[in-house]
This record gives sequence, C-alpha cells and structure tokens, in this order.
Amino acid sequence: MGTSARFDLPEADAFTRTYWDAAAEGRLLIRRCGACARAHHYPREFCPHCWSEDVTWEEASGLATLYTWSVVHRNDLPPFGERTPYVAAMVDLAEGPRMSTELVGGAEPRAGMALTIVFRDGAPVFRAVAEGPPTHGRTGVQ
Repeated sequence: MGTSARFDLPEADAFTRTYWDAAAEGRLLIRRCGACARAHHYPREFCPHCWSEDVTWEEASGLATLYTWSVVHRNDLPPFGERTPYVAAMVDLAEGPRMSTELVGGAEPRAGMALTIVFRDGAPVFRAVAEGPPTHGRTGVQ
C-alpha cells in the first residue's frame, strides 16, 4: 500500500529549491527588488510591484502580525484532514509582504497579534509571540 499524496507542500523546482532548502533549515526567505526596494512573498523571479527582474533572496526576520484568519473544521486533502480544526491565516511579515500560512500553538487569534515563525516538516507556520521565545530553525511543531 503506497503513501497518499500530500497537498501542503509543492514540489520544488530549479527556482524555488533555494526557498524550500532554507525552510528545511528553519529560515524564511523572501524576495527583495533592487529597482523599487520592495519585498514580496511568494517568491517570484520578477518584482510584482514594478516588474523588474532585479530581485534577490533575503532572509526574513520571522516576525509578523496576524491580518486575518479562518478556523478550518473540514478538509479532505492529506495531511490537512488529520489536523482539523486548524487556523488558516494571512500574516503581515515585518518586512512588508503578506503571506498565507497556518497559526499554531492554540492561542486565541486576534487581529494585529504579534507572531513568530516556527517550522513544521519544512513549512513555515506562525505562533503567538506570547507563547514563548522564538524557535527559529526548530521543526516538529504540533
């Protein structure tokens, strides 16, 4: 019996491998434009603000604030179904970009709450800062 497909992590390609390798090491990378100086996430080979191709990788601080969220009670795709209920969230990174993620740790979500990054199975997720010191690079988050 084979393992079922996972829908929470994309397959890395030549461009995104840098991003996913850094995430496996517990580092969040964003892209910064050399022309307009704005950061963006999800990683693209061009700047979505000014269309310049002068973009480079930059390590993010791992700090964010909660913009909005939704509690998901049902999801049939592996491995999400075994995590329900979970909190799907949009966060504003300290560097400016907004990214979709998951809020972990059990804190009651509140718009504007301070968050820090943690990594689960090589994927960036966030938890409330008040839940303890940052755990950059730590994996195995529940």
